[in-house]
Amino acid sequence: MLETLAPPQGAGLLDSIADFCRRTGMAESTFGRRAVNDGKFVARLRDGARITPETLTRVSTYMASRGATAPSSPRELMPLLRIAPRPAPVAAPGEGAPSRNFRFFDNRQKYLLFVNTCSEKEVIARRVGMELANIHPRPPAVRVFDAGMGDGTVLTRVMREMHRRFATLPFYLVGKEISLEDVRLSLAKMADRFFEHPATVLVVTNMYYSEAPWLTPKALAAATSLLWHELALTGSTAHDFSEQIAALEAFLSKNWQARHSATSGNPVYERPVALVLYREDFKFLLHDIIPQQGRTRADYDLVIASQPYRARVPAKFKAQRVIAPLVRGLGSGGRLLGIHSSGGDPGLEIVRKVWPEENPFQTNRHDVLRAVRAELGKDARHYNFNAYADARAVFRYDMHTLPTEVSSSIGTSTLFAAWNAAVYVAQIDDERLGKVIGERQYLDATREVLQAHGGLWFLDESYVVSRKRA
Repeated sequence: MLETLAPPQGAGLLDSIADFCRRTGMAESTFGRRAVNDGKFVARLRDGARITPETLTRVSTYMASRGATAPSSPRELMPLLRIAPRPAPVAAPGEGAPSRNFRFFDNRQKYLLFVNTCSEKEVIARRVGMELANIHPRPPAVRVFDAGMGDGTVLTRVMREMHRRFATLPFYLVGKEISLEDVRLSLAKMADRFFEHPATVLVVTNMYYSEAPWLTPKALAAATSLLWHELALTGSTAHDFSEQIAALEAFLSKNWQARHSATSGNPVYERPVALVLYREDFKFLLHDIIPQQGRTRADYDLVIASQPYRARVPAKFKAQRVIAPLVRGLGSGGRLLGIHSSGGDPGLEIVRKVWPEENPFQTNRHDVLRAVRAELGKDARHYNFNAYADARAVFRYDMHTLPTEVSSSIGTSTLFAAWNAAVYVAQIDDERLGKVIGERQYLDATREVLQAHGGLWFLDESYVVSRKRA
């Protein structure tokens, strides 16, 4: 056992880890795997990555088990910002809305557990696929904008459906995502898409909602620092493309950096980036589709706005900062499909058994559409606003469980997964979660709801804003 040594005042986490590895003879990749299940963890710290308080806790716990101590507030730690309520919320341009705790959205464990145990991504992709039947593409390409790629599951499934419907047409797709890890996950799924549909141009950007459709930052300082990077994929197999996409790791780690707005606490880019990918052997065919810096347009046939804002913010803010800018990026006959959580499901029942007065879903699709119409002003006459009836607008997705999992005795892992999904969808912050995790009430509440309904599901609602055809 090592002698316990406290790090010096102001020490960095990277310095402490390096010293720990030297004294134990442990490789840094081994430290990363054992501490946080990530062999590249230390390398990313060296590249300037920041960590959440949860990650620091895991590292500190591991080091303490080996007789060492990590700094309590290293420079690599993301600051937890607190924003007092305001009558009229104001945030950094385009990125979400003020929140008391941004860490909920940065917690990879919650997000990945939810994505891999619930069917929301698949169900949303099918809903988007239905919308493809109503668009009217014009030369030279089918143009699609994804207002939040996440891990790329929805976009890749939509691209498969696009290939089925428009097998001979070129595709121009732009995906907005500020999370470095999500960009990595999304790009890792794209090699097969370039193989199946070679006439594809894919652009990934970290710009704001008011900038990303046009790939043009609004602020002069941001515009002059824009990093425009093209990758023409060579070869003819998915393996060839996958290897070249994987080689973007160093570029992404260096340039896809984000910080937290001092005004809102939301992630904002350090530098705007546009990453353009296409196949070299189709460059001639795609000449008029590949965007050029300073010469870009929006005019999208379809905009996917799936969970693009936080549930608790006012409808006016959702319209002003997110939906209205995206609507303005539609081309003639183009359609924006908006999707958000709506509540009224067993997931919310679980949450209310612990916090009876909880009401995270305070605005519905009708509120959002009214606010968008008001935000567009006189330009609203150029658009149709479709809330639809519940039978069409509201849809359900489930948590995956085996037929025997939800019975008189539900396994702890299933309860944890269901609880995680419920609090993730309801956007419960870590501070409140920490106050109930030490008791059994939340597990008992989860068990009761699962047994009452024979499983767990959630409800989303959708709406469409379409631009009238010229």
